[in-house]
Amino acid sequence: MAETRWRVLLSETEIATRVGALADEFAAQIDDSWAIVALLQGAIPFAADLMRALESRGRHPIYDSLWLESYRDARESSGKVVVRADISRSVEGRGVLILDDVFDSGRTIAFARRHLTAKGAVRTLACAFVRKPQAAGEAIDAIGWDAPDDFLIGYGMDDAGRYRGLPFIAAVG
Repeated sequence: MAETRWRVLLSETEIATRVGALADEFAAQIDDSWAIVALLQGAIPFAADLMRALESRGRHPIYDSLWLESYRDARESSGKVVVRADISRSVEGRGVLILDDVFDSGRTIAFARRHLTAKGAVRTLACAFVRKPQAAGEAIDAIGWDAPDDFLIGYGMDDAGRYRGLPFIAAVG
């Protein structure tokens, strides 16, 4: 396997600071009746960190996940969102905070909002940790960091399944 070269764009410490700020923002908007739905697979690290931060601020929402796929192992979206695995808990009558790793085209967040509203969510908020420059702004409620237009790895973002576990965000190349 060829060696992958990257340059760190956002450190582990910088990520923690931004997650804390998002937790402060959401702790003022949600309560224990809410659900957090992480979009798999990329949002797992972000969701875990944000859930811990919300718990420390006295918020105890239920947690679930929704596996949506539009990339497979490619570096560009196919343009089609597919449900690989649905949520396991009811969101009927609940507010739902949707978490994603990257916001670029807006298709995945828009699909998740429609999907969860159809399942009875009364309100949705959406947050992605990273927003790419080409992102459409109207479909997202909060972001952690505005990224450059590079291919990113780390903190849940991958290259054909690798590097999701890096504790920082890096650009490949």
